Amino acid sequence: MHAPRYDDVKVGDKLPALVLPPVNRTTLALYAGASGDHNPIHIDIDFARKSRMPDVFAHGMLSAAYLGRLLTGWVPQASLRSVSIRFTGITHLGNQPTCTGEIVEKFEANGEKRVKVAIKCANQYGEDKLVGEAVAALAA
Repeated sequence: MHAPRYDDVKVGDKLPALVLPPVNRTTLALYAGASGDHNPIHIDIDFARKSRMPDVFAHGMLSAAYLGRLLTGWVPQASLRSVSIRFTGITHLGNQPTCTGEIVEKFEANGEKRVKVAIKCANQYGEDKLVGEAVAALAA
């Protein structure tokens, strides 16, 4: 991985987008197995319908993991100083998640050169499902 350098980035720069395949039942089953989150709202259509949902939907933390992939595809994990996210919508079956980021601030803290990145995960219709921010330390 070739990590960006502090002097080579500027406010407004965008991270390379992470475009994922549409969420399907296999995605949800595999994530449930990997995460140990077997909440029936995500894997049992009968349960979902009893909960007044048209069908099962993605785990919020699946989209959070996608945002983690966006960030660690841009900088090494050890460079991350903080990540905060807020869930803003449900990712339904068939939604195609796209994770994006934009540098919104450059600053120094604790002797490090850092950037703050606004991050989000949206579907193919541009509807935000998660929004947040991350801080990463970059080499000078």
